[in-house]
Amino acid sequence: MNIVLLQPEIPPNTGNVARLCAATKSVLHLIEPFGFKLDDASLKRAGMDYWQQVTWLRWKNWGEFEAAHKTGGGKFWFVESDGPKIYSDAKFSPDDFIIFGRETAGLPKQLLEQYPDHWLRIPMFNTESRSLNLSNCVALVLFEALRQQGFSGEL
Repeated sequence: MNIVLLQPEIPPNTGNVARLCAATKSVLHLIEPFGFKLDDASLKRAGMDYWQQVTWLRWKNWGEFEAAHKTGGGKFWFVESDGPKIYSDAKFSPDDFIIFGRETAGLPKQLLEQYPDHWLRIPMFNTESRSLNLSNCVALVLFEALRQQGFSGEL
């Protein structure tokens, strides 16, 4: 699987996602600009000693990332509130890209509108809750994708 963080802002969230990617052997794609420096101590602390186990790629912007992967075998799945489809209804494949936006702003609407059939949401039940933590969202959706694949590769 491929996890994509578009313009992540909070170092501990990115570190936690890196740790998750290491544990699941998922590739982590980080798309600039970042709200932190990659050598940030809190980023390293959250990822602990897992960074050396993570396969990760850094992209200068969305256009560069999209150009490199749009014609490949994996689908782009965008996770954002108000999506027309619940994440568990998506049919994930091993080469797919699960894409998450900035913690404070989410994914750009124009990007979501380009891929309306691949816009997923995580159900929320409390209208006063703005959102879930980014690393929790990644874990929810990634493990559903892995479940659909029979947890292939588990030790």
